[in-house]
Amino acid sequence: MEPVAVPFQTLATAWWLPAATACSLLLGYAIMADVLRQQEQEDKPVQEIVLNGEAEPEGKDEDPSEETAKKKKKKKKKNKAAASDGDEGENSAGKKKKKKKKKKGPKVQTDPPSVPICDLYPSAVFPKGQECEYPATQDGRSAAWRTTSEEKRVMDKANEEIWNDFRQAAEAHRQVRKYVMSWLKPGMTMIEICEKLEDCSRKLIKENGLNAGLAFPTGCSLNNCAAHYTPNAGDPTVLQYDDVCKIDFGTHINGRIIDCAFTVTFNPKYDKLLEAVKDATNTGIKCAGIDVRLCDIGESIQEVMESYEVEIDGKTYQVKPIRNLNGHSIGQHRIHAGKTVPIVKGGEATRMEEGEVYAIETFGSTGKGVVHDDMECSHYMKNFDVGHVPIRLPRAKHLLNVVNENFGTLAFCRRWLDRLGESKYLMALKNLCDLGIVDPYPPLCDAKGCYTAQFEHTILLRPTCKEVVSRGDDY
Repeated sequence: MEPVAVPFQTLATAWWLPAATACSLLLGYAIMADVLRQQEQEDKPVQEIVLNGEAEPEGKDEDPSEETAKKKKKKKKKNKAAASDGDEGENSAGKKKKKKKKKKGPKVQTDPPSVPICDLYPSAVFPKGQECEYPATQDGRSAAWRTTSEEKRVMDKANEEIWNDFRQAAEAHRQVRKYVMSWLKPGMTMIEICEKLEDCSRKLIKENGLNAGLAFPTGCSLNNCAAHYTPNAGDPTVLQYDDVCKIDFGTHINGRIIDCAFTVTFNPKYDKLLEAVKDATNTGIKCAGIDVRLCDIGESIQEVMESYEVEIDGKTYQVKPIRNLNGHSIGQHRIHAGKTVPIVKGGEATRMEEGEVYAIETFGSTGKGVVHDDMECSHYMKNFDVGHVPIRLPRAKHLLNVVNENFGTLAFCRRWLDRLGESKYLMALKNLCDLGIVDPYPPLCDAKGCYTAQFEHTILLRPTCKEVVSRGDDY
């Protein structure tokens, strides 16, 4: 009970009353005040009810159960609205995120090919060639242990970067030759063929000075000419239906060279000739291996090659291996690294060694089976072992600088000098050849009227296995 305020004036006017009477009066006032207050509270209507922090007008009070139900409905509506807003926000954000996170898929090769091989394989891991087990040794021991030897695996892994360079160059070679076969036809000039092939090679290998590019000029030797022919400027030679054309071109990454060649014919009468040479090349690849003698490979190649006969225009010829053309070892920035792989018996007894790289190539002919220098020279290459040689002719000095900067110790041709803007360089080039700084490689031809064919692959003698790195679906 709250204390009742009694007016001071009332008490003041009652000062003259006796004390007992005054106390009685005060008690009576208090009781009356209390009764009046209770009556006021019972009679007074509720003026306002506060709901959710808002004042509601009189007469709006409702049943508490209905009130809680409405609150729940409002909450549900708010939650639904918030959820829908959230979904929209998430969806819109998701769409934005998808746009931001949307990654382009792996690149695919165009037609005609123009995407560099390194862009097609962003992981920088390039396709392996054909992996083969090494042949058994002469005493019959199997070489299968190399594939499971932990020591050999570690050694193989240590050279993975080198193998990968070869594989990148090989993939470029495969795609270029596939492209070439799609348009090569009689009636095209040899210059047109070579330039179209080389332009594609430069794109796919992503030519970069001495670090990546063409390993040597495109050979397109015809008929009795077996090797080292590429047209010089102004050469009017046109590819004919009855021609046998050897397409021999190379690519390299960091000087790791792919030397690979095939033969193109349009007249089916040459099919047996091509079959003989292809079989001989595959035989050489099969026989090659660590500790194998080079002369043994040559003997096997000759045996297979000479087992074929070909009939051309009613005359039958035994296919002969061209005895003074060979396969060879390959070094970094060095197409001929010192060892030769004969294609006839009687060669050197030198053995192949682990870690070496070889070009296994065979040439078959319907002629004498021997080639000689002929026709105008187009291939040149700086001597790998040449030391300092004084040069007096200023133009020769300039030309040597051009060769060093653009080709190093890799082969080049006159067309490539023309492409670099060089002119009137023949005297300077002859001077470099006379000094032994640059070596000329003229076309090599068998007897006139005969036909020659060639197939070639590059193989890696890895510690664990033999990899025919340039092998493709075509050959």
